[in-house]
Amino acid sequence: MGLRLVAARPERFDRVAIGNTGLPTGDATPSEAFMNWQKFSQGASEFPIGSIVNGGCVSDLSSDVVAAYDAPFPDDTFTAGARISSSLVPTRPDDPASDDNRAAWSVLEQFDRPFLLCFSDSDPVTTGGERIFRRRVPGTHGEPHTTVVGGGHFLQEDKGAELAAVLNSFIASG
Repeated sequence: MGLRLVAARPERFDRVAIGNTGLPTGDATPSEAFMNWQKFSQGASEFPIGSIVNGGCVSDLSSDVVAAYDAPFPDDTFTAGARISSSLVPTRPDDPASDDNRAAWSVLEQFDRPFLLCFSDSDPVTTGGERIFRRRVPGTHGEPHTTVVGGGHFLQEDKGAELAAVLNSFIASG
């Protein structure tokens, strides 16, 4: 969602930092981990958000943090948005969002302002995903990209202080 916003209004962004994300068009085969996540999100009888976030981390979250993630979802009827989000990610070239993501790529391929990549080494869904941004987004050139060692999908939980330091440095450099 965030990258499509950047593409829709690139003039509003002086710099961009992303981590553990992508902008799939469905033209490439998604990771097995993503396909498993998509299947789980659509078929699970219960959808415990805090436990799901904890499962996407390398470290174990405290029970208080898990409870905080669960708090906005007092029962499963509140999880509809979280459940459906993975099914909106294009996994085939003819998926409804494929063309919009392709259009976003055409804008990002012209984005020459600073574009920082902060991916982790332990996210089975997005590991290696930074390579496509390095190839296609001019603003990535010359930036101090980082691979966060020991971070899972949710970098802010596994390596929050390290990620904050990288982002603060990136902000200060502008």
